[in-house]
Amino acid sequence: MVLIRDVVQQAITTGYLTVSAEERLRELLRTKYDSEDLNAFMTLQQAAIAGKVRQESRDRRNQQLGDKE
Repeated sequence: MVLIRDVVQQAITTGYLTVSAEERLRELLRTKYDSEDLNAFMTLQQAAIAGKVRQESRDRRNQQLGDKE
């Protein structure tokens, strides 16, 4: 079974959160999880805000916005 902390660790290690990983996180957050998983998710949010982890979904959106200009 994949845990939130596993998905978070991969994103932090690679510096990139894929769309499929985002979807997996949404699924996992709808289930029961422990405080370690919640802390991992909060760490991921902080890393994304700080620019340490890029999000594929944001990169795609920014690319689409750039294409329209």
